[in-house]
Amino acid sequence: MADTQQQVAIVGCGIIGKRHAATIAERPDAIVTALVDPDAAAREAVLAQLTEAGQPEPKQYDDLTAALSGSDISLVAICTPSGMHAEMAEEALKERKHVVVEKPIDVDLGRARRLGAAAARAAGQGVQLSVISQHRFDAGSAVIKEAIDAGRFGQLTSCVATVAWWRSDEYYASAGWRGTWAQDGGGALMNQGVHTADLVLWFMGRPVSIQAQALRAAHHAIEVEDTVVATITFENGAVGTLHATTAAFPGGRTRVSVHGTEGGAEVEDDLLSRLNVDGSTDEASVDVGDPGGHKAQYDDILTAIAAGNQPAITVQDGINALALVRAVYIASTLQRPVKFEDVLEGKYDDVEVSRGIGLPPN
Repeated sequence: MADTQQQVAIVGCGIIGKRHAATIAERPDAIVTALVDPDAAAREAVLAQLTEAGQPEPKQYDDLTAALSGSDISLVAICTPSGMHAEMAEEALKERKHVVVEKPIDVDLGRARRLGAAAARAAGQGVQLSVISQHRFDAGSAVIKEAIDAGRFGQLTSCVATVAWWRSDEYYASAGWRGTWAQDGGGALMNQGVHTADLVLWFMGRPVSIQAQALRAAHHAIEVEDTVVATITFENGAVGTLHATTAAFPGGRTRVSVHGTEGGAEVEDDLLSRLNVDGSTDEASVDVGDPGGHKAQYDDILTAIAAGNQPAITVQDGINALALVRAVYIASTLQRPVKFEDVLEGKYDDVEVSRGIGLPPN
């Protein structure tokens, strides 16, 4: 497929599906040929978006199975509710289609592990899978990662990550899957904060132990948390805090700060806002451009497919981000620290985390 235009099926025609469709519509190396959603009105909305952009009309399907048998498809973009991601991605891989999975990779680690095994088998046949982690492609994030890898911050000592957003009750009521354990897999951290959790992993390396507290501070009609705070220790000896909420007054921001003995940096709302390196108190001047977003990640994915290489964001990256989020929920449920490796390997798969959302008893 190195010299062909990728024919893409958008599976899930909601907000994220529209973003994928718009990103693909701007590319010469990909075209949307199928829209998959049981909601005909949702499909028609994406169809109108594509035709307005001058794209040919894709075929429409109620389900992925019908699309895989009825259309010429080489790449499947999974944009459904989170709890459906792994199962649909695995179905597409079995048909030897390349796959892009929106974040998170799934809400269930067992399903995510099975998808990892399926992706490994598919890679042996030249079929690639990538998980959307678009903020790794933001220019400011890349500058920080390069400085860390080059040792320009000295010894890493800590990080502070926060996602302080507002989501209304109407937002959660707008779709039946929002705010549910079965399909959303969690609340502020799983849905809104998973990208920030992924950046923490990218910058700081492998976690060792996690402590956490999750609660419903303002949105009591949902099943999941709207506020969570966690502390993390890392293999490199550093510590970090991870905070996510959808109960912050509108206007809150997303920040990730990294601190070391010889420098540090901060990204705020996806842009580099501070950079000190090599022990200098003067901030480094770097042209970091604009956030990369989905466009930059599709650049990577489609280039990798064309070259027969593995994309930058692998299925294991997606599994690790999910394991960190699950570790936070498990630690809140058990009210004690948990080991990241134990979560990753399945030791806590049977823990019912829904009972861990709330303040501990007095």
